[in-house]
Amino acid sequence: MPKPQPTRTPPPARRGDPTARSSRRAAPPGRPRRSLWSWTWAAPIAGIVGLLGILIWSGVAGASGTGASTGIAYQVGSPRPGQAAPPIKLQSTAGGTFSLAAEHGHSVLLFFQEGVDCEPCWTQMTDIKRDWSAFRQLGVSQLVTITPDPVAVLRQKVAEEGITTPVLADPDNAIANAYGATEYGMHPGTSGHSFVLVGPTGRIEWRGDFGGAPDYTMYVPVTNLITDLSRAIHHE
Repeated sequence: MPKPQPTRTPPPARRGDPTARSSRRAAPPGRPRRSLWSWTWAAPIAGIVGLLGILIWSGVAGASGTGASTGIAYQVGSPRPGQAAPPIKLQSTAGGTFSLAAEHGHSVLLFFQEGVDCEPCWTQMTDIKRDWSAFRQLGVSQLVTITPDPVAVLRQKVAEEGITTPVLADPDNAIANAYGATEYGMHPGTSGHSFVLVGPTGRIEWRGDFGGAPDYTMYVPVTNLITDLSRAIHHE
């Protein structure tokens, strides 16, 4: 019977031996090793790109206008703030004729809206009057609403809604067109939801056209209006 041979233990692999296994995983082929230069310049370049993005966004936002506190988007039509407000003489549900010239020395907030079929528009009026003390603190003396409906229809509507705010009849949209409010309606040739603040000197101090594309906003929280008016009046 043959004698069993002793088992030999192979010597440990020497450093540099190609058969030795390394615990460090080799980089995948084709992926270059990052240099110190790339890491040094990556952060500054990213910062510059980010700053350019902010500047571009600010320019776009400034051109279209943005709600001051909650970001409700609006546009700013023509005539714009700083320009003279076109004259207004229209029949009023309060009786007689409303004349903007007669309000010289006072600030008047004009509200152009769709008319009797726009329930959010009438809710807007009711909510503004409920918080009217805040508007008075800003120096706004009068709220006037302008719609394309005949004065007889408007008188019936304000009686049903219990509204005492003067509502003006602009059936041919002559005043709405003069103020460019029909450019921001949900339906062609009609006003949407536009606010224009006419200051004591007869010049426009702030404007927000909310009813145009793409959002067609038909109700603006009163707190937003107050914030936007405050910033415009105090030039913030």
